[in-house]
Amino acid sequence: MKFKDVEFKTYFKNYPDSDGYFGKYGGCYVPRELKTAMDEIADAYYTICKSRKFINELRRIRTEFQGRPTPISHLERLSDKIGTGVQLYVKREDLNHTGAHKLNHCMGEVLLAKFMGKKKVIAETGAGQHGVALATAAAYFGLECDIYMGSVDIKKQAPNVARMKILGANVVEVTDGLATLKEAVDAAFAAYVKDYKDTIYCIGSVVGPHPFPLMVRDFQAVVGVEAREQFISMTGELPDAVVACVGGGSNSMGIFSGFLNDPVDIYGIEPLGIGTKMGDHAASLTYGEEGIMHGFNSIMLKDEKGEPAPVYSVASGLDYPSSGPEHAFLHDLGRVKYDVIGDEETIDAFFELSRMEGIIPALESAHAVAYGMKLAKAMGKGSILINLSGRGDKDMDYVIEKYGIR
Repeated sequence: MKFKDVEFKTYFKNYPDSDGYFGKYGGCYVPRELKTAMDEIADAYYTICKSRKFINELRRIRTEFQGRPTPISHLERLSDKIGTGVQLYVKREDLNHTGAHKLNHCMGEVLLAKFMGKKKVIAETGAGQHGVALATAAAYFGLECDIYMGSVDIKKQAPNVARMKILGANVVEVTDGLATLKEAVDAAFAAYVKDYKDTIYCIGSVVGPHPFPLMVRDFQAVVGVEAREQFISMTGELPDAVVACVGGGSNSMGIFSGFLNDPVDIYGIEPLGIGTKMGDHAASLTYGEEGIMHGFNSIMLKDEKGEPAPVYSVASGLDYPSSGPEHAFLHDLGRVKYDVIGDEETIDAFFELSRMEGIIPALESAHAVAYGMKLAKAMGKGSILINLSGRGDKDMDYVIEKYGIR
């Protein structure tokens, strides 16, 4: 199946299918007892997502609590410095409450948990933004909250760890394996198996067993809906290109959703890290192959035994050995172009955006900014909309310690 074979006007009605598949990707590969829990979540979501009460409550929360809609900013000085005539714009998810896009799905997931009568939410986090967002949502709705986080990421993301604890969450340190995002997911799933009747696992991206890739995409679609309307209002036309970073892929699916049916080039940017050698990057869609992990089938990086490979990125939120099944589907269709950016270009973009525009981006977002700058030099004319998925407060100490002030 290729891009031309898919009718994007009805795309969201057809994908995923009733079993959670985007083509051959997705599904629900979990033990029988967890399958029952996933079916319960799916049934509740399909019921509540069409409820006027639920929709109105979520809209109220987004307006009164989250501060949506977030604006689009024209990066005029940075565009002028590049000098090709291409104009760069950013969708400011860094201005969403808690400083990233993650609250968009966390408020929806915890609202669903309340509807289902759950007493507790648990999750994994890498960069800490999902953990902070879920801790915020749990505090807002009055639920208990456990956040599993690798010890490596706890050290890199100390400000976000402090925020989670202040918000009342229990931060559980994971020391197994590489002690990063993949291991945090493993530990959170293990905890969920023991307590799924009273708990809901609020997955932090468009990954995991069905219905989470669907739910998180739907909750994040607000980014794309807003961005499309705002960009046309600002410029009178659509952008020529949309760019977002891709780890698990929630921020990117959010903004991509608004433009899939438009004549717009879409780019998903993966972390090349420090090179193409296994363990030096986390570019699963670029270098991976089909495989199952954490309850879903997608494209993943494998070691010589066929197990999830070790991965690395300067951005903790991107160091995951797979990507969401919908990204794998869009990759195979050719609708989205997936490419890579390494650590050095990312750090350069981190400082460039900060100095030229007064916006300190998250290292995850800086991957997209770096690629947007590179694309602007190649395009020669037109406009590029970049999803600035989060702010860089969490990364400043780490960047200064490792790279100094450039």
